[in-house]
Amino acid sequence: MSVKAAVMVKPGEPIEIWSLPDPEIHQGGVLLETVASEVCGTDVHLHKGKLAGVPYPIIPGHVSVGRIIESRGVKKDAIGRSLNKGDLVTFLDVHEVCGSCYHCLLKNQPNRCPSRKVYGITYGAEDGLFGGWAEQIYLQPGVHILKLPDGLSAEDVIGGGCGLFTGFAAVSRSEFKMGDTVVVQGCGPVGLSASAFANLRGAGKVILIGEPEARLALGKQLGADVVLDLASMSQGTLLEEVKSLTAGRGADVVIEASGNPLAVSQGLEMIRDGGTYVVAGHYTDAGDIQVNPHLDINKKHVVVKGQWGTEFQHLVGALAVLKKHRERLPFASVIGASYSLLTAGEALKDVEKLTVTKAIIEP
Repeated sequence: MSVKAAVMVKPGEPIEIWSLPDPEIHQGGVLLETVASEVCGTDVHLHKGKLAGVPYPIIPGHVSVGRIIESRGVKKDAIGRSLNKGDLVTFLDVHEVCGSCYHCLLKNQPNRCPSRKVYGITYGAEDGLFGGWAEQIYLQPGVHILKLPDGLSAEDVIGGGCGLFTGFAAVSRSEFKMGDTVVVQGCGPVGLSASAFANLRGAGKVILIGEPEARLALGKQLGADVVLDLASMSQGTLLEEVKSLTAGRGADVVIEASGNPLAVSQGLEMIRDGGTYVVAGHYTDAGDIQVNPHLDINKKHVVVKGQWGTEFQHLVGALAVLKKHRERLPFASVIGASYSLLTAGEALKDVEKLTVTKAIIEP
């Protein structure tokens, strides 16, 4: 028997379909039938070779939902809910953190562990079925598995994808207070999710900035109070509009979810004195900006935070909120198109061109 997988052999090369051997299931391991895996901006960056240390060829797909085919001694998920054959689950893509380094042991920051590995990104295709663009995914012993709450479908979760969890993490990292005005820069999956969770957390006003118009419309549907279209507004006009919407002060919190360096310099201008800026969209190096430390940060008494990826708590929290507010958070509607393994290369191109907001692979 063999398992088909869509493999990214190297940057810039066409996606290939490989047949890989069935995995050996070790004690504590779980084998999934892949139901859906996302195609996100990170996958586009991987195909362009913009991430360091990637062991090509790889099986992409770092956020996925699967159905349990087989497990060896795993009776419960990571938060104690029973697991059975046929259950729908997702999992934390970060694995193999050491638990004993400075970040793991002392600072409770496992996503900074130097030993960390990531499904769909830092495992090679020859290592095993460690990415979602395959018919099956092997969850190694120790992977944090999370059963989907009752009432949630694979599409509900993968419609948000990694953006669902990163947006939740960015809002949590901001620590904003109820009634605050929040600006979100970027209306891709991370920005859409951040807008939705900011609204549910109690923001007095959520202002979403981005393009194209169709994504901004999704933002309104998910909870943004005001949307500002980058395609029709200059930088100066954007700043004036944000100031106008905040009685001239600027936003209490700005969350960068665009991945565009220019957004950072613009965002620092949009924050009120004493406000908070969270940078969540720069997962890869997109270039430098010019910052005036006195005018942009120190004189304004600004708090600047980075949010690199997600932790397991963000998965648990995001799915709990999604279950409770499913009708208000129709992330399944964010899915623009689904693709087979054979058309995974087309999915990459469509995501890069912004033809679809969220593309998913259904093996």
